[in-house]
Amino acid sequence: MAAEIVNPRSDGTKDHDAGGEPLDSFDPAFALHRGGKMAVQATVPIRDKDDLSLAYTPGVARVCTAIAEQPELVNDYTWKSSVVAVVTDGTAVLGLGDIGPEASLPVMEGKAILFKQFGGVDAVPIALACTDVDEIVETVVRLAPSFGGVNLEDISAPRCFEVERKLQERLDIPVFHDDQHGTAVVTLAALRNAARLTGKGLADLRAVISGAGAAGVAIAKMLVEAGIGDVAVTDRKGVVSADRADLTPVKRDLAGFTNKAGLTGTLEDALAGANVFIGVSGGTVAEAAVASMAEGAFVFAMANPNPEVHPEIAHKYAAVVATGRSDFPNQINNVLAFPGIFAGALQVRASRITEGMKIAAAEALAGVVGDDLAADYVIPSPFDERVAPAVTSAVAAAARAEGVARR
Repeated sequence: MAAEIVNPRSDGTKDHDAGGEPLDSFDPAFALHRGGKMAVQATVPIRDKDDLSLAYTPGVARVCTAIAEQPELVNDYTWKSSVVAVVTDGTAVLGLGDIGPEASLPVMEGKAILFKQFGGVDAVPIALACTDVDEIVETVVRLAPSFGGVNLEDISAPRCFEVERKLQERLDIPVFHDDQHGTAVVTLAALRNAARLTGKGLADLRAVISGAGAAGVAIAKMLVEAGIGDVAVTDRKGVVSADRADLTPVKRDLAGFTNKAGLTGTLEDALAGANVFIGVSGGTVAEAAVASMAEGAFVFAMANPNPEVHPEIAHKYAAVVATGRSDFPNQINNVLAFPGIFAGALQVRASRITEGMKIAAAEALAGVVGDDLAADYVIPSPFDERVAPAVTSAVAAAARAEGVARR
């Protein structure tokens, strides 16, 4: 079965604005979303009684019996090995915050069609009416027999870390929190190319990350794993450092492997002399703080819709500027990562997604840019048809190398 985009319809039913007109009569976003963005499509025809007897009873019973006797056959004779559950509790949806499971569905549908469009992976949106960590975990574990992987989406920090960890412990299929790891993969890819463009190595760079939530923590871990010289992470109270008494368990762990320089103080203090700024928190960084960075710095201001540093300001001081927006060059967009990562993991029926698989994805993504590397082109477009195959192949190879592939 497959997910497909449904053509919008406009039947004028009941969803009106205050003036009485259907919402989709004047807003193209509502027109696109009417009826949802997905449908279920059969991959086999049912034209006559013979087709029916094979697709359903009695033929289906033979397949069920075979799977009961050899459970691994489920991957060959159902859609399990090629479909991902996109799971949310609606507590951290885009920039909208805790808007609930129903309101999250348009985003989850969007995520599912991106899986299909950019990775050829079928995905099913699942919005849960619970926010307790153990209830989420138990629910997903019970749903897991139907899926080859789980993409966690828009679950607020710090609960998202625990949900992912517990699911990874209990399931033998890939579990991937895209808000964390997808962002980190694309950021690392762009950073590798920015460093290559300016003749630097990752080990030469000191980075400052604004935001110690899901994305900030994952980016910090990946940059350290990839060999960056140093990275400091800041939250609302300043640099996350071991001498702070107010740290959560996640931030205490973060302080243990970051900030080798022992920085303290504010984000602005940390930026003085830094080579890289990575923004995943929102807010505004003062121009004076950007000006205090090292010559030839990189500014990745990824908050949407308002970057922490507007590109016009960043370009005054930085050699490479990236944002999370599609209307500026160098968009750090998760869609560059998650479709290919899951496609590669599903291709080899990986039991999990390792750090090595993520780094392989980042290296492959960076490699797509090749000799076209330029200050306004350190990361490819999501519509570059080379992206998903390159990431898929690299992730599958890394899974085999790391011993988590099952075929």
